[in-house]
Amino acid sequence: MDPIDCTPPEYILPGSRERPLCPLQPQNRDWKPLQCLKVLTMSGWNPPPGNRKMHGDLMYLFVITAEDRQVSITASTRGFYLNQSTAYHFNPKPASPRFLSHSLVELLNQISPTFKKNFAALQKKRVQRHPFERIATPFQVYSWTAPQAEHAMDCVRAEDAYTSRLGYEEHIPGQTRDWNEELQTTRELPRKNLPERLLRERAIFKVHSDFTAAATRGAMAVIDGNVMAINPSEETKMQMFIWNNIFFSLGFDVRDHYKDFGGDVAAYVAPTNDLNGVRTYNAVDVEGLYTLGTVVVDYRGYRVTAQSIIPGILERDQEQSVIYGSIDFGKTVVSHPRYLELLERTSRPLKILRHRVLNDRDEEVELCSSVECKGIIGNDGRHYILDLLRTFPPDLNFLPVPGEVLPEECTRAGFPRAHRHKLCCLRQELVDAFVEHRYLLFMKLAALQLMQQKASKMETPPSLENGDPPSSESKPEDPPAPEVGSEEEGSSASGLAKVKELAETIASDDGTADPRSREVIRNACKAVGSISSTAFDVRFNPDIFSPGVRFPESCQEEVRDQKQLLKDAAAFLLSCQIPGLVKDFADHAVLPMDGATLAEVMRQRGINMRYLGKVLDLVVRSPARDQLDHIYKIGIGELVTRSAKHIFKTYLQGVELSGLSAAISHFLNCFLSSYPNPVAHLPADELVSKKRNRRRRNRPPGAADNTAWAVMTPQELWKNICQEAKNYFDFSLECETVDQAVETYGLQKITLLREISLKTGIQILLKEYSFDSRHKPAFTEEDVLNIFPVVKHVNPKASDAFHFFQSGQAKVQQGFLKEGCELINEALNLFNNVYGAMHVEICACLRLLARLHYIMGDYAEALSNQQKAVLMSERVMGIEHPNTIQEYMHLALYCFASSQLSTALSLLYRARYLTLLVFGEDHPEMALLDNNIGLVLHGVMECDLSLRFLENALAVSTKYHGPKSLKVALSHHLVARVYESKAEFRSALQHEKEGYTIYKTQLGEDHEKTKESSEYLKCLTQQAVALQRTMNEIYRNGSSANIPPLKFTAPSMASVLEQLNVINGILFIPLSQKDLENLKAEVARRHQLQEASGNRDKAEEPMATEPEPAGASEDAASQPPAAKDPPSLSLQG
Repeated sequence: MDPIDCTPPEYILPGSRERPLCPLQPQNRDWKPLQCLKVLTMSGWNPPPGNRKMHGDLMYLFVITAEDRQVSITASTRGFYLNQSTAYHFNPKPASPRFLSHSLVELLNQISPTFKKNFAALQKKRVQRHPFERIATPFQVYSWTAPQAEHAMDCVRAEDAYTSRLGYEEHIPGQTRDWNEELQTTRELPRKNLPERLLRERAIFKVHSDFTAAATRGAMAVIDGNVMAINPSEETKMQMFIWNNIFFSLGFDVRDHYKDFGGDVAAYVAPTNDLNGVRTYNAVDVEGLYTLGTVVVDYRGYRVTAQSIIPGILERDQEQSVIYGSIDFGKTVVSHPRYLELLERTSRPLKILRHRVLNDRDEEVELCSSVECKGIIGNDGRHYILDLLRTFPPDLNFLPVPGEVLPEECTRAGFPRAHRHKLCCLRQELVDAFVEHRYLLFMKLAALQLMQQKASKMETPPSLENGDPPSSESKPEDPPAPEVGSEEEGSSASGLAKVKELAETIASDDGTADPRSREVIRNACKAVGSISSTAFDVRFNPDIFSPGVRFPESCQEEVRDQKQLLKDAAAFLLSCQIPGLVKDFADHAVLPMDGATLAEVMRQRGINMRYLGKVLDLVVRSPARDQLDHIYKIGIGELVTRSAKHIFKTYLQGVELSGLSAAISHFLNCFLSSYPNPVAHLPADELVSKKRNRRRRNRPPGAADNTAWAVMTPQELWKNICQEAKNYFDFSLECETVDQAVETYGLQKITLLREISLKTGIQILLKEYSFDSRHKPAFTEEDVLNIFPVVKHVNPKASDAFHFFQSGQAKVQQGFLKEGCELINEALNLFNNVYGAMHVEICACLRLLARLHYIMGDYAEALSNQQKAVLMSERVMGIEHPNTIQEYMHLALYCFASSQLSTALSLLYRARYLTLLVFGEDHPEMALLDNNIGLVLHGVMECDLSLRFLENALAVSTKYHGPKSLKVALSHHLVARVYESKAEFRSALQHEKEGYTIYKTQLGEDHEKTKESSEYLKCLTQQAVALQRTMNEIYRNGSSANIPPLKFTAPSMASVLEQLNVINGILFIPLSQKDLENLKAEVARRHQLQEASGNRDKAEEPMATEPEPAGASEDAASQPPAAKDPPSLSLQG
C-alpha cells in the first residue's frame, strides 16, 4: 500500500484550544478568473431609429475585447455583424471584416483570439463541475462568512440590477405576476390520482418558492426605502406598501390594534403565529377554503409581513368585507354558514371545538375557529380565511388569569408567569401529543372498568361477541393507541382490545352494545375530557381566556370543562413533555449539536422556546447531570444569543443606513471582544456636507437621525443580556462579561459568533479574529460584509413521495432490503418530480439509499449517492450545519470501504473541524468521530496519532455513557488493539481487561462478546510472554542471542472495516441461505398476521417483536436521526 500523508492540521488534534475560521471556506490562492472580454454592454445608440428598424436592426452592443479593441456590434434579424459606429459618431454600415455570424460567440471568436481561447477553457471547466454545484436551491441559503471578493466592473450586472430587478416591475403592465391567482389556482388543481397529485404538488411548490423569493426582495426594498408607501402621509411606522402585487406591512402596533395584548411586542409576534396558522390550514388542505400566501421577513431589526392580495380587498372597507369572525377581537362578531361548513372539516384534525360566543348586542354567534380568524369572500368568489394567529389554544403557563388556579405541577415550577404579550399559544405538536396521551388514558380507564365488571360478574357480556365493529365508521383520525408496556399483564392487553371493539361498536351506534358497556365508555369519556360521551373526542376552544370574548350562559359548563382541559394541557407540557425531552437527551436518543438543532428537537415535542430556561433548570437538577453537559452548553449558548438577538433588534432600528456596518461591528465588539472599551466610529467623519438638508425624505421606518447606538458598552450589553435571559426565559446567568460567560459555562466565542450571525442575518469577513486581545477590538466596520434577511415561510410537502419513503423504511426494517431499496428509489423520483433537484428531503433519501447500497455490498453506488447527499446538504443546509457533518462521516466510511483512505481521512478531519467550530470538543458525537479517525489511522499504522484520537474517544464515551457502558468497552478494545500493534502489551492487557470486565458484568459469562474478549486476552498474554522470553534471552546472551523476529502486524483492511461498521451502527449478521429463507418466511408470516389484526383494529401499532433484518441491523443509539429530518428518517433495525 502506498504511504499517505495522514497528519492532520494542528488545530484538529484532540486538546487543541485553537478554533480558526479561515478553513471554513478554503480558498484557492492561485486561482485567477478567466477574462474573456473587458466590457460587453448595451450601446448608447439604442434603440435603433425607425429607418434602421426597417433594415432589421434589433439592438446595438458595445464591446471592448481583452486586446483593448473597441468595437460596435449590430444585432439584426439576419445575425450579428460589426458596424462602423464609434462612441460619438453613429454609422450603422458594416465594418470590415464583413462577417455575418449567427451567434454572438462566433463573431467574438473571429475578432478576439483571447476570447476564443478563454471562452473554450471556461466552458470546459464549467462542464467538469458537478451539476449539484450549479443548480439553484429552491430557497436562498445565506452563508454567515464570506471571503474578501474583488469587486470587478461588470456592465451587464449593473444593467441587470436596475432593469429587470428593482421597482420597475410595477411600471411594466403584463409583467407583474398575480401571485394570489397563481397560489390559489395551483391549489384548485385536481388530485384524484398520483399523476394529478404530482402535478399539483409541483405547481404549488414552484409558485410558493417564487413567491417567497419575490416577497423577500420586496421586503428588503421596503426597509431600504426603495418602495413608495400607499399611505405616504402617515407616520413611517404606520405605512403600508404594495410592490409586485404583494402587500407589505411592518410589525408595529399601529392602530392600537394589539393594545390589550402587549402592543408592539404582540404586533411583532403575531405574524409568526399567523404563519403557523397558515401552515396548518394548508396542511389540512380542505377544498374550497383558501389562505393567503404569507412570508415573514426579519431584516435590519424590522419585521415585515408579505401577503398575497385578496382580489377586491383594496377597493372596499374592511367592515363590509368581513363576513365571518371579528375585526375588533370579539366585540362585533359575525358568522356565515358556508364558513362554518368549511371550517367544520378542519376541526377534527386541528382539534378545534365548534362553539358559541356573544357579540356586542348579546346575540349568540356560532364559530369554528378563534374570533380573530376573519372570513372574506374575494371578488373571485373564493372563501379566504386570514389572521390565523390564534389557531391553537392559549398557553396558560404564560397567561396569568385573575381568579384561575393552575394545577400543582405548574405552580411548583413557578407558573403562571406574565409574558410580554398575551398571544402565547401551545404548539400544534403539543396539542397532538396531549390528545394522544389522553387517548391512552381513555383506553386504560375503560379496560380497567371492564376488568372490574368481568370480575364482579365472572362472565363476559354477550353483546361483545356479536357487536362486530363496522370498519367503515371507525374513526381514521384517532391517534393510534401506543403499545401497552410490558408491565401490564396479558389480560390487560386483551382488555384494551375489547375496549377498542366496544368503543367502535358504540360509536357506530347500531344498538348492539349493552347499557353497562355504554356506561364504561361514558365514564372514561368524562374522565379524559372528551366532548362526546359515546366516543373519544378531545377538542379545544381557542377563544377561552381571550380578553374581550364572552360566552353565553347556556355554555358555562362546557366553558368550565374547556378551562380545565387547557390547565391540564399546560401541566402536561411541564410534567410529561419537558421531562421526556431531558430523558431522551440523557439516553442520547437525540443529539443536538447547535442552537438550531436544539430548537428543532424542542419544537418536535411541542415545547416553545420560551421554556428553554425551564429545560435548563431540569438539566441542572437531573441525576445524570454530567451526561447532559453538552445539552447544558448548547442551551446556555442559545439563551445568550437569543437574548442578544432581542437587544440587537431594537438596537438596529435606531441606526441609519449609512451607519449600519459601524453599528453592527460595534455591537459584535461589545458582545464578543475582550477589549474593555470599544469606541464606535460614527459615519459622519468621511464627508462634510456644505448645506445641511433640514428635511430628509424617505427615511427608513422609524429611524431617527440618532447615534444612541454608539454609546453602548460591553458592561451595559452583558447586563442587558442577563436581564433579558431572566425576564424572557426565567434563567439567571452568572456572568458580567463575555469572558466570564466563556469561563463559567465553557462556551466558545466563535460558536457564539456563528449563532448570533445566523439568527440576525449578519455576514462577516472570513479571517482570523482575535477575540481575546485586550489591546484592540476584534471587529472593524470593514469586517461586516452584509446583512441578510431571515425568512420564515410555509414549506409545501410532497405527500405521495413521503409515503413511499416511509413504506421503504418499513420494508428495510423488516429485512426486505431489495424491496425497500426499490420503494426509496421511487420516492426519490417523486421527490425530484415535485421539488426539483435540490431539497432537504431528497438529501435524506440519498443518504438512506447510500446506506442500503453499502449494506448490500455495492460500495460504488453507495459512494455515488452519498457524494450527492453531501453536495446537496452543503447547498441547502449550509456548509457547517450538523446535518452536513453527519453526511461527511457517512461518506468517509464508504470511501474507506472503497479503499480511498486519504479521502476518508480528509473527510473525517473536515467533520472534526466543523464539529469543533459548531460546538467544541466535548460532545458525544465527537467520540464516534474520533473512533472513526483512530481506526483509519490504525489501518495505515499511524499508531501514535491513532492513540491520541482513540483515547480522547474513550474519555468522551466514559463521560457521556458512563464507565460501565458497552460503548466504553468497545473503546477499550480499540485502544488495546493499537497498543498491541505497538507491542506495548502491558497497556494493551490493561485496556482489554477493563473491556472484559464491562462485558462480563453487563452481558454475562456466556455472551459471545465476553468470550471474544477473553480469547483476545489470552492471545495478548501469550504475545506478552513471548516478548518477555525474548528480552530475557537478550539479557542473558547479549548480542549473540538467537532471536526469532517479532511479528508486528498491521491490521487487515477487512478487520478495520468490520470495526468501523460496528461503531457506526451497522452489524452484518452471517446467515446461510437456508437461514435466510426461514427468516423471510417467518417475516412474511408475521406480516400477514399483522395485516389481519390491522384490519380488525386499524389503530394498533405493528408488533413489538420485530425480527432482525436479514442483511443488517442498525444500532439506533449510535446513529442519531439527522437534525432537520422528520423524526422517521434514521434507518434503524
